[in-house]
Amino acid sequence: MPKPQLTVWYNTRCPVCDAGISRQKRRLVEAIKAGRITFRDINAEPAALAGYGVSLEDIRRRLHAIEADGKLLVGADVAIAVWLRTPGEGWLATLFGNPAALPLTRYAYDRFADLLYAWNRRKGRW
Repeated sequence: MPKPQLTVWYNTRCPVCDAGISRQKRRLVEAIKAGRITFRDINAEPAALAGYGVSLEDIRRRLHAIEADGKLLVGADVAIAVWLRTPGEGWLATLFGNPAALPLTRYAYDRFADLLYAWNRRKGRW
């Protein structure tokens, strides 16, 4: 099987994150079957991105992904990369990933991720 074009690392212990990735998986069935994209639970492999200087807590806070060339993507950039590969969602990548919108997209993603991380910590999910 060829190396995936995108490997997404996410936190299954966060119900919001898990539901969002489950939705994307349903939309990306063919890409997953073909091995073009994979989704991995960081809780099953907590040191998986240590070589990139990324900790388990970093991934619990924000999505992370590795492109086929080894490039690390974080946060909103991962969402945009997934939208680009999801049938019918390329327009989201165009809208939120264009040069004018991207700084605001990243800021909004990071603030939401911070709130979600704090909520999960309060709930004792890790």
